[in-house]
Amino acid sequence: MQTTSAIAPSIHRKNYFHLYGDIFWWGILAGSMIAFLGIYMARLGASSFQLSVLTAGPAVINLLISLPAGKWLEKHSFIRVTFLTSIYHRLGYVLILLGMIFFADHLQTPLILWITVVMSVPGTILMIAFNAMFAEIVSPEMRATVVGKRNAFLAVSMTTTSLISGQLLDQIISPLNYQIVFGIGILGAIVSSYHLGKILPLTGPKPQMQNGKPILDHARPGRLSLPFFTRYIPGIRFLTRGVTMLRPDLLRSDFGGFLGAMFFFYASLNLVVPLFPSYQVDKMGLSDSVISIGSAFFQIAVFITSMRLGAVSDRFGHHRVMVYSSLGFAAFPLFIGFLPNIPSYMAGATIGGIGWGFLGGAIANRLMERVPENDRPAHMALFNITLNLGVLIGSLLGPVVGDFTGLRTALLIGAGLRLLSGLVFWRWG
Repeated sequence: MQTTSAIAPSIHRKNYFHLYGDIFWWGILAGSMIAFLGIYMARLGASSFQLSVLTAGPAVINLLISLPAGKWLEKHSFIRVTFLTSIYHRLGYVLILLGMIFFADHLQTPLILWITVVMSVPGTILMIAFNAMFAEIVSPEMRATVVGKRNAFLAVSMTTTSLISGQLLDQIISPLNYQIVFGIGILGAIVSSYHLGKILPLTGPKPQMQNGKPILDHARPGRLSLPFFTRYIPGIRFLTRGVTMLRPDLLRSDFGGFLGAMFFFYASLNLVVPLFPSYQVDKMGLSDSVISIGSAFFQIAVFITSMRLGAVSDRFGHHRVMVYSSLGFAAFPLFIGFLPNIPSYMAGATIGGIGWGFLGGAIANRLMERVPENDRPAHMALFNITLNLGVLIGSLLGPVVGDFTGLRTALLIGAGLRLLSGLVFWRWG
């Protein structure tokens, strides 16, 4: 008879295999349907405000249900809830594809937006449950290794799928091309959920949860986002245990200034997000294959750069890396705003990817420096609210600025605010 100690490593290996399978197939979804949904809506004639709902809608749902959902999860199996909510959430992608097939063009945009908002409910629960499940089934000493491999699988599958999708979209007549590409994404979603359903609970004592520990995993399994330059924007996922009540008193501490800086950053970051698809399609006239190549440049730059984050942070410190990399992340709107051509598009995507490769991890690490270890849940709750408020307000304000100034000027304003966020980080970050 096998002992518990002999069984546990086998369960670990099987769980890690399914975590890698989950992220690989999720990358196929992200590199196809998620990456090109905003572009498809722009080609249907969606306004910048309608595109903003793809980001603002999930942010509103996150603000409304994160805390009660976390409280509810305490009494349920993290593994089972992760699997079930992944199915409920990804059913929304199936409904979007069916809407594309059976509904007229002018009805598809509002249909997609309603589906997006509704699927954000299980999507928010999925993100919270996955965090808790990850902490439960991955031992502390293996977390960095598992996350690193997941990010590698994600980079490969997302980049490859994005390039293939771009070619399919250019070579096949519309709307069949988008239906095929989105069907590929749904296949990825189904297999990803299958792997989540094969994850097993551990026997024996569970790993320590480490409240507020950043995962630094590039995937956001419950988020339906816009194309590549927003895919990693929504924020950092944390290993949490339990739910805390909100603590407004923290806003009067030094941490309040840090939250103000983060709000400014996320609001300025998302100001131009709804404008990108319309600008690429209507102003720059980019083909889907060109957009996919830019996506690949961005993803490769993020992956390679993030591998160097530890060494760079050790040399310069998390604060300085956060400040300088935020300046680099302004490259994309700055480049295409000044020079709306393909070379500028590729250069901006690459430099932006380098900036985000450092910035995503630097924000997480700097946050851990600013948060006391014995009071992380309360700080994380306020950070999550600040993050989603920044996403919401920036996303809704962007179309207003675009309508008032024009898309090109709005992109340059957004680039300027991203640059200014570096100075805000320097003072209050």
